[in-house]
Amino acid sequence: MVESEMFASIRSIRDRMEAAARRSGRRAPDVTLVAVSKTKPLETVVAAARTGLVTHFGENRVQEGQAKIPNFPAELGAVWHLVGHLQRNKARKAVELFDVIESIDGEEIAAAVERVCAEKERRLDVLIEVNSSGEASKTGTPMADVPALADFVRGQCPHLALRGLMTIGPLGGSEKEIRGAFDATRELRDRLRLSADDLPCLSMGMSGDFEWAIEQGSTEIRVGTAIFGHR
Repeated sequence: MVESEMFASIRSIRDRMEAAARRSGRRAPDVTLVAVSKTKPLETVVAAARTGLVTHFGENRVQEGQAKIPNFPAELGAVWHLVGHLQRNKARKAVELFDVIESIDGEEIAAAVERVCAEKERRLDVLIEVNSSGEASKTGTPMADVPALADFVRGQCPHLALRGLMTIGPLGGSEKEIRGAFDATRELRDRLRLSADDLPCLSMGMSGDFEWAIEQGSTEIRVGTAIFGHR
């Protein structure tokens, strides 16, 4: 994909984000766009960054981050999100590479990330991944278990800054089902808040449903296919 095509793709996403934010009574700058490159090569991600329209990038796998992040031009100032499932044996490398880990889904992985952060004297932004649809095929914490996990991160992981929740809408679900999952995640976040400024991030919405997510309160969308094309 040449840079002009990349610019057009991201500009289209930005325009749709602005319209969805307006419909929900918010401003487009209140919603962060994370471009998820998955299997795309480094040069494609660099081309997206050079459009000036996106500065946040996501990877599903730590191994892909290893191939891209150290070689990414520092002057472009990217913020890197791990948005895929994190295995405990990859915690060290994830802490070394990423600025945000969005897939904390249990006390074991939270503790593993905390240990590495403590060793490196680093404070890291994290999100709890919520299985808001209850699908057995998905990773993420069941909604009923999220409050206990939030308490664990807040109380036992001083090097982790809990910034909010992440979820994926029901795969193949109807608009009503997807919006319902996003609504339930937002309501859960609101119940967990300690103040109006606490847990500011709701990472909800991908290429096929990000407009619904924004309308239901998402503050961050994770878009791959609509920017980079199919894998």
